Order: sequence, then C-alpha cells, then structure tokens
Amino acid sequence: MPVYLDHAATTPLRPEARDALVAALGVVGNPSSIHTMGQHAKRLLEEARETIASGLGADPIEVVFTSTGTEAVNLAIKGLYWRRQQDALRPVVVVPDGEHHATIDTVEWLERHEGAEIVHVPLDADGRVDVTALEAVLEREGQRVAVVSMLWASNEIGTIQPVEAVAALAARYDVPLHVDAIAAYGHVPIDLKAVRAASGSRGATGLVAVSVSAHKIGGPVGIAALVLARSAEVEPLLHGGGQQRRLRSGTQDLAAAVSFAAASSVALADLDAESARLGALRDRLVAGVAESVPGARLNGDAHDRLPGNAHFSFEGCEGDSLLFLLDASGVSVSTGSACQAGVAEPSHVLLALGRSEVEARGALRVTLGHTTTDDDVDAFLAALPAAHAQASRAGMAARSTSFDR
Repeated sequence: MPVYLDHAATTPLRPEARDALVAALGVVGNPSSIHTMGQHAKRLLEEARETIASGLGADPIEVVFTSTGTEAVNLAIKGLYWRRQQDALRPVVVVPDGEHHATIDTVEWLERHEGAEIVHVPLDADGRVDVTALEAVLEREGQRVAVVSMLWASNEIGTIQPVEAVAALAARYDVPLHVDAIAAYGHVPIDLKAVRAASGSRGATGLVAVSVSAHKIGGPVGIAALVLARSAEVEPLLHGGGQQRRLRSGTQDLAAAVSFAAASSVALADLDAESARLGALRDRLVAGVAESVPGARLNGDAHDRLPGNAHFSFEGCEGDSLLFLLDASGVSVSTGSACQAGVAEPSHVLLALGRSEVEARGALRVTLGHTTTDDDVDAFLAALPAAHAQASRAGMAARSTSFDR
C-alpha cells in the first residue's frame, strides 16, 4: 500500500470536511442575496467564518476568505505595500532569506513593477530569522519601510520563527507585519490577538496579517484565508462587489468555507495531542535515518521545529534521485515546496543557510500528518537504505547540458 509522507504539500481531506463539503454543495443561494435562501447561505458562511476565527484568536470579521494561500500572501504583501505609499514614499520591503516562493515571487514582482527595494534579513544556522539584524535594518531604513513579511515556521526545514519578537520590533518601528502561517497552521498555536497584545502591536502596525490555508489541515484545496486585524490598512487586489470588507471581491465559496471550518474544528481541537504524536513519530524517523544513513544531516532546529517535519541533506547524491527511488518503492516524499514542483534546483533555503550547492541539491523533506502511522515510518526507513545506495552510485548530475555549449 502506498505510503504518503508529503503532508506539507497537502494533507488528505478529513472525513468531517468531506461530509461538510458534500452537504453544503446542496445549499442553494448566493450569500450576498437578501432573500430567504440567500440569507440561509449567508448564515452558514458566517458560522464557518466564526469557527475559523475562533481557532486563530481573531474576530470573525477579520477572516477574509481567499482562493489559495498564495492569494492570501499576495493580498497581504501587495495590499500593505500599496496602502503604505498613500501618504509618503515607503519603497522598502523587508523579508528574511529562505521564504516561501509565494513571498519571494510577490516581492520580486513589486520590485520589477512598483520600484520596491527588497532588503533581506539573514538566517542563523538553524534557519531562524536573525532578530538583531532585522532590528538594524528597521533602524537604518526608518520610515522608508512599507512592510515586513516572514514565515511563522519554515515550510521546508520546519524551524519555528520568533514571531512575537519580530512583531514587537515591527510595532516599535511603526511598520506592519505579515506572517505566512500556512505551514504552521494546525501544528502550533496561532493567536492573532495574543501576539498583538504581547508584542505591543497597535493600530495598523506590528502584527496585522496572518495567512493560512485549508488544505494544509485536511480541508479542501481551493480555499484559504488572510486574517487581518480590524485596524489593518490594505488595498485590495480584486475589485467588483467588495463582499469581504471591500478587501476581497467575488462570490464566496460557501461549500468550501463550511468544509474549511469542519477541518479547523477537528484539527485544532486535538492540536496538542496530535503535535505530540507527530513529534514522537518524527523523532523516531530522524533516529532511524541517522542509524541507516550515517552521512545524513538533519536541517533546521533539532527541537524547536514543526512536529511533523524532518528535512535532511544526503551527501553525494541528488535529492531528486532519492525522491524517485523512494517513489518507486511506494513512498511519497519531496525535495521541498510543491509550489516549485517540476523545477530541479538546489534548495534555496539551504543556500540561505550558507550550505554549498552540492549539499543543497541533496535535500529531502519528509513530512507527517494526521493519517501517518508507525507503519508508514517503518516503510520509509525500510526503503531508504537501498534508495540511498542506488542514488549514491548514480552520484551528482551534471549541471550543464549540450544546450549550454
């Protein structure tokens, strides 16, 4: 039976979410219509919004549904950037190295099309944001900073970031902070109000926006959310109805929202116990890899990391080779973010840590989720030695081809 260990890319739909989706697909009525059927749909939609908000320490009105996590990140970064240009020129966008491509590509678009100046903040050896370096950037750039964006936890190597410390700096320097919590959602507690209060965030500065996505917690693909503090000042990406606080126009997907809420209820109700279960499975997997492949190196913080994440570098072989060989053995893993699927390239996160290109090319990410069992871990550990031996014999692929000559 195939073994699925790529839950960071997407995790299987929970039965509760599937049942909720099917039931809601039978509901007729546009939530924006004022007749009885429309208002019934509206009630179900708002109940779903309330459920999701309660799990994120937010008010229901602060949950803005989007189609994907990528859209949520784009709305946050572009929307905050555009809004911050209205009363003064603030061209600087501050991001740590090693961010998800949803952030990288968004800020690079702003650089090309809007004249933004990207300032990168380095990471430490475990992939954690250098808070001292960030403070130096904010001190140097001052009122020129439009927005800071960072991950709550690395989607690739799993290291949990110092969100509260960064939020406190953003508040001190009167800069809005967006946090991409898509990889962390459902694995670590996320509480917008608590972090805002603890960090001194106020008004439109400090932590004002958090991105999450349904399919990372067992909800459906095609719906996500940007959690925006009531005081956040954001320009919309889409226009044409203003259904959600005039920040996101378009008829809202009732069935997906209801399914998202069902997944949220299940995932967050059992968060602590499930995190402990996954952490124990991950630790057993990490120990098994160290025993069977002594040259393997665990990347990211060994302890302060997402409970289901294990990211390795394997010396002398391509991560892609390992991936395909394991896949042939019935075990699904990844080399990094699925958002870059089909593009063979070294791990940009490992390169940001100062690793060599060869080491960055030998990366393999194994991620566990709500369907993962002891048998799945055993199957991976049983398949790995032979796959590694064969990948090592193949060695590193040439980086140039006949087309380069």
